[in-house]
Amino acid sequence: MPLAALSMYDIIGNSTYGALALIALWGIYCIVIVWSRVAQKRFKDEDSQDAFLDDIEELVATGDFDGATDYVQGDQRAIPQMVELAINNRSLGYKRARQVMLDRFQRDVLSDLEYRLSWVSTCIKTAPMVGLFGTVFGMMGAFKTLASSESVEPSALAGDIQVALVTTACGLAIAIPLMLLVSTVNIRISKMEDLIGSGLTRFFEAFKVGLDKNPGTPAQGRGGRRGNAAAKTNAGSVLQA
Repeated sequence: MPLAALSMYDIIGNSTYGALALIALWGIYCIVIVWSRVAQKRFKDEDSQDAFLDDIEELVATGDFDGATDYVQGDQRAIPQMVELAINNRSLGYKRARQVMLDRFQRDVLSDLEYRLSWVSTCIKTAPMVGLFGTVFGMMGAFKTLASSESVEPSALAGDIQVALVTTACGLAIAIPLMLLVSTVNIRISKMEDLIGSGLTRFFEAFKVGLDKNPGTPAQGRGGRRGNAAAKTNAGSVLQA
């Protein structure tokens, strides 16, 4: 049908369908990104993480930081990247290196996931509202048809009423699955945080022992400023994926 033959209500109704489609696609895209990001950053299971930590603990506890760095080099999972970050900043001392590592994890991993999920939450809230918008315009079109003539065939109202009902149904059909997907993703994120937290506890113990044996360049006193500059440089090269 030519665009000129369409009424304002038809144009707005069709635009509503397009808006709902875009909202659904963006919400699903963000969910897929978060899901793949979590899968990329965590170990497959606790056993594989324990096996990795057994090797790292042996290297770090003996002060072999170069060997530990080579071992985690190129690994995109969260714990290996944080291990590399802590080792690169060991000159700052245990407490400062630990804080730098946790800050980078919060900013580069968890904050990115929260950012994506906030977009999904926006889609969940927006889809029913856009559906309601289509409902209002559909009913306005139906009432306009009723007001424009004394005798109206039911078929003349069917299109406007269909827009009113279908847009609402589409908005709910988008929001409800996205809500379920967000709940599932949040559970995966919580499991990832628990798994990473238990792994970091083991690493911190070995890291502290290793620093006592091989502390590297001191970051206190006169060397503190240089150590802090090195930390900023090293921090920018890890936990990016």
